[in-house]
Amino acid sequence: MSFFVSQKSINTRVKSPVKKIVHASVISTLGTLLCFSHVSLAQSLSGVVLNKQGQPIHNAMVALGNSSQQVRSNKQGIFNFTDIKQGNFELHISAKNYSHSNQQVIVGESNISGLNIVLSASVMEIIDVHATPLHTSSIESALPINVLSADELKMKQASTLGETLKNEVGVHSSYYGPVASTPIIRGLNGPRVLITQNGLDVGDASRIGPDHAVATETSTATQIEVLRGPATLFYGSGAIGGVVNVVDDRVPTSTDDQVDYLLQYNDVSNEKQAAINIQTGIDNIAFHLDGFWRDSKDYKLAGEADSHGEGHDEEHHAGDAEHEEHGKNRLENSASTASGATFGSSYLLDNGFIGFSYGFMNREYGIPGHSHGEEHAPHLTTSLDVDEGVYAKMQQDRWQVLGEYNFEQSFISKVGTKFSYSDYQHQEIESGLVGTTFTNKSTEARVDLFHHDFSGWQGAWTLHYKSSDFKAMGEEAFSPPAKSEMFAAAWLEEKHFGPVLLQLGARIEQVTIDADDSLIGFEDSHQGQHGSHSEPLGHDHHETLISFEQQSFTPISASAGLVWDYQPGYNLGLSVAFSQRAATSGELFSFGPHIGTNTFEVGAMFDVHQHGDEIHIELAEQGPSVETSLNLDVTLRKFKGDFGYVVSAFYNRIDDYYYQQDTGLFFVVDHAHGHADEHENEAGLPILVYQQADVEMYGAEAEFVYQVSSAVKTSLFADYIRAKLIDNNEDGNLPRIPPMRIGAIVNYQADSFDSELSLSHYFEQKDIAELETTTDSYTMVDAHLNYYIAGVGDDLTLYMKGQNLTNVHARVHSSFLKEVAPLPGRNFSVGIRGSF
Repeated sequence: MSFFVSQKSINTRVKSPVKKIVHASVISTLGTLLCFSHVSLAQSLSGVVLNKQGQPIHNAMVALGNSSQQVRSNKQGIFNFTDIKQGNFELHISAKNYSHSNQQVIVGESNISGLNIVLSASVMEIIDVHATPLHTSSIESALPINVLSADELKMKQASTLGETLKNEVGVHSSYYGPVASTPIIRGLNGPRVLITQNGLDVGDASRIGPDHAVATETSTATQIEVLRGPATLFYGSGAIGGVVNVVDDRVPTSTDDQVDYLLQYNDVSNEKQAAINIQTGIDNIAFHLDGFWRDSKDYKLAGEADSHGEGHDEEHHAGDAEHEEHGKNRLENSASTASGATFGSSYLLDNGFIGFSYGFMNREYGIPGHSHGEEHAPHLTTSLDVDEGVYAKMQQDRWQVLGEYNFEQSFISKVGTKFSYSDYQHQEIESGLVGTTFTNKSTEARVDLFHHDFSGWQGAWTLHYKSSDFKAMGEEAFSPPAKSEMFAAAWLEEKHFGPVLLQLGARIEQVTIDADDSLIGFEDSHQGQHGSHSEPLGHDHHETLISFEQQSFTPISASAGLVWDYQPGYNLGLSVAFSQRAATSGELFSFGPHIGTNTFEVGAMFDVHQHGDEIHIELAEQGPSVETSLNLDVTLRKFKGDFGYVVSAFYNRIDDYYYQQDTGLFFVVDHAHGHADEHENEAGLPILVYQQADVEMYGAEAEFVYQVSSAVKTSLFADYIRAKLIDNNEDGNLPRIPPMRIGAIVNYQADSFDSELSLSHYFEQKDIAELETTTDSYTMVDAHLNYYIAGVGDDLTLYMKGQNLTNVHARVHSSFLKEVAPLPGRNFSVGIRGSF
């Protein structure tokens, strides 16, 4: 919610001694620059990529340092670069089912030929990552990285980003039904996990509440990357917990002709889905077009929706054919529909590209847990089959401009620019009437300046700007309009010291938040430090206009990491990161009912306390401060041969951590009071208050992969998170922390098909916060089958997926709706995908 060398001719006609001197000086200066340039004369570089048995590797990617120059090896494994200038370069070589290789080359006055590069087979999938400015892959980073791409992404793709990533090691889902789930990384989400599209903030409101859908689409993505741990150096303080980067080709960089398509049906919610990507070009102009459409009904359950057996009123629905059919087997208000399209075009240069894209997205979805059977009000025009309850309408228009230019005769080797503008709107509608409208107009600009190799160091400077104009309007708007701005500068460097890659970085930001004046009910009995007045919240109160001071923060981040290849096929990653995060406007200024989450939210600028039967809410005497995190991360990897693993352990100490505390109090229409009886609890909204406290989080993640035979591969995985409050030597637990999980996967690959069977066990979560309930353990069994048809386009795949095959009735502990919205029951998907 929070919220981018030309050469001029020299005049050689000298008409005066002064011009002679100037002319001579210019020529001398240019000569000096050329002498000290990293590049001068053009040369060629060629070689061959082989495996350990000396056989050529076809289609290996060979990239030349930070430049855009890259070639693929032919069927004989041969690659060739032409027109390379003199200097020091690092070759990056990668191929499917092989380990990556980095090799330093010095291009002098002679051509380089006969370079032999040998790659070792790897059971681990090693994929290049776009989310970091400097070149890296999933096994070359000090921090662990998850990457979904190709067939794996298509098989795991779901209607929401959170559900797409929920089975990745170290990643869980907030699960707000199937309609608005967001990723949880190591127990952190919301404003601490940044969701980006091609490295730029998606610009939605998904981080102010779990009921807000992420404004990005996975069915048209080519790759999704998850950086586990603080990524503040790359993206700013909003990435203190990690980054999810959705990569697509909306700004194309190739004129190759390519069409990808997908059609799918799922029986659990009668979901129908279609998606298409089209890539083409003429001469130096590339074009891209994609689109998607999805429609689903209320989904099937394996048992009662409500954990107390009160999820449905059968008498009310007697005579309603649809609800009679659903009975207790479907979750009301879980239907959704979505559509969108993107057009992009680029002009490809010899040394870079410049391109733009425009995309729009529309989503309408019910918000589970808000069914009002007794109410019948005229509803707005909607594509959903919703007559009552709460649902949401979201739409976004997004523009992006991306550019890249490589320099040959300059200390700066490359300039990368990114710009985006998003216009976002989200409406929460109850019984046909708009209760709240959220809007967010966000702008982001980023410039990355890369320098040539300097004494072995490679790096980049980043200048970063982001602004957000966020508004919540309506009778139930719980946060005042606010404008946020962020300016930042960062510096990243890395250098190889033999088998050790050292990575250093630092970043400084200036964040300001201006909240509009707000009408809040107060009585004139007390005076707060940061505003006007305070009063008990009751039906006799009057509203007072509150003027908030501008909030200003200066978060600083720094990190040091190393990757040690202590023997071939093994490495050890170590990372120490100091990160700070500025609070969001929602965390600071919220004050009011949020119908999407069924809570009354109060920001950190206020204090809440109880006197007798009345609740007093007043402005806090102490101003907010930045979150400060110290994160230690250790990752051990083996990626050579038939057996591989990635094992990680982390410790994260966060001081002044913002979290929502359940006060145990309830807000009702005409008064608020202390611990209400059961009937009043149903009528009121629990009051959650943002507070700051010190927190420690630690855990471990592991993934083991074994290639049993050429056809069979097995995997074991596990992750564990522990999150505790530290306050006056008394420990308490953070709410909604995912439980421990273990799982196993068996994959069988044949010539014309492959299949996979997976099992995931979620343990009972008993480490709970005050007023939170435990969640039972459960085991999920899933399977999929792909059948490949040759001779139809480049590839054609028929597939079937089965999820929750044992029809387990399960609830997600990290969900706000776990008591009323369990996971779907047994379900099957069938589909077709291909390309030509």
